[in-house]
Amino acid sequence: MRKRNESVTVEHERAAAAAVPGPLDKGCSLRRSLRLPASAAAEGMKRPLGRRYGLWFRLRKLILWLLGMYIAIPFLVKLCPAIQAKLVFLNFVRVPYFIDLKRPQDQGLNHTCNYYLQPEEDVTIGVWHTVPAALWKNARGKDQLWFEEALGFSHPVILYLHGNAGTRGGDHRVELYKVLSSLGYHVVTFDYRGWGDSIGSPSERGMTYDALHVFDWIKARSGDNPVYIWGHSLGTGVATNLVRRLCERETPPDALILESPFTNIREEARSHPFSIYRYFPGFDWFFLDPITTSGIKFANDENVKYISCSLLILHAEDDPVVPFHLGKKLYNIAATSRSFRDYKVQFVPFHTDLGYRHKYIYRSPELPRILR
Repeated sequence: MRKRNESVTVEHERAAAAAVPGPLDKGCSLRRSLRLPASAAAEGMKRPLGRRYGLWFRLRKLILWLLGMYIAIPFLVKLCPAIQAKLVFLNFVRVPYFIDLKRPQDQGLNHTCNYYLQPEEDVTIGVWHTVPAALWKNARGKDQLWFEEALGFSHPVILYLHGNAGTRGGDHRVELYKVLSSLGYHVVTFDYRGWGDSIGSPSERGMTYDALHVFDWIKARSGDNPVYIWGHSLGTGVATNLVRRLCERETPPDALILESPFTNIREEARSHPFSIYRYFPGFDWFFLDPITTSGIKFANDENVKYISCSLLILHAEDDPVVPFHLGKKLYNIAATSRSFRDYKVQFVPFHTDLGYRHKYIYRSPELPRILR
């Protein structure tokens, strides 16, 4: 009996020992229980790889889209020259926004009157007339008739022709009106057809005719007072078109002032720092020929050969829009032209350190002396 009981006890102990794992087996079983399934591990690795692949796919798609647009735009411009014309005029860019052009006093021009003239049927242009500072007090509360009569007072008149984009209420333009007014000038400026609140479709011919209409309107009221024409940027093209026509009909202005001028619109477009297609194969065919097809030339270099009045050219060396060398080149053409042999031709550069760039020459303290 005792042996049997001992054998039963030994078997129970063996069974218990077999049921309880040893130290090694215990560690292995814990590691086995902590190990992730193979499918879950693979899934975890795929997530960052998939995320990186998705990002690269989207980036590559964006690059291809931009490249496609870059290549497509030249063909689009070639097929539709009107696009290039809009890029030259930029008349759809109206800055500053949300201003009422009928109220020049909102821009600090309390001595300015707003007119509307009609150069042609279905064309109406908005005009601002700023009187000299000496007439500010008298101008308060006066109507359009008084302002028109004031052109006949003993003060010179400047017809200002602005560049592309914006309106007659542009910030730098308003500041120039104030400077010229303080120097004793009437300043008459306007928005070409298609700009600001002026009605009509823009074109080089139309812009020139608008300027001619305003000039004749001034001359009919200014008597013997000197009338000068000041063009800025694209407005220099309008100015030389106008003055050439005036000289041909033997009614030249007393002087022509060109601020930041170019030679012609093709050279300006080719030299424009913002043109990302300058080195594109066939640039002239794709971009410059459509400008000519649209009837846009603004040939300052040709016009100055037929102008017979004093000429003043102002240009900043750090001009980022119309390169300085184009203004200098235009001066060299004018200075050697026979039409100017009896008139003064002057070129005034403004050093880069002054920071006048494309539209801040009005800040120069030397401007009164230069104009005199």
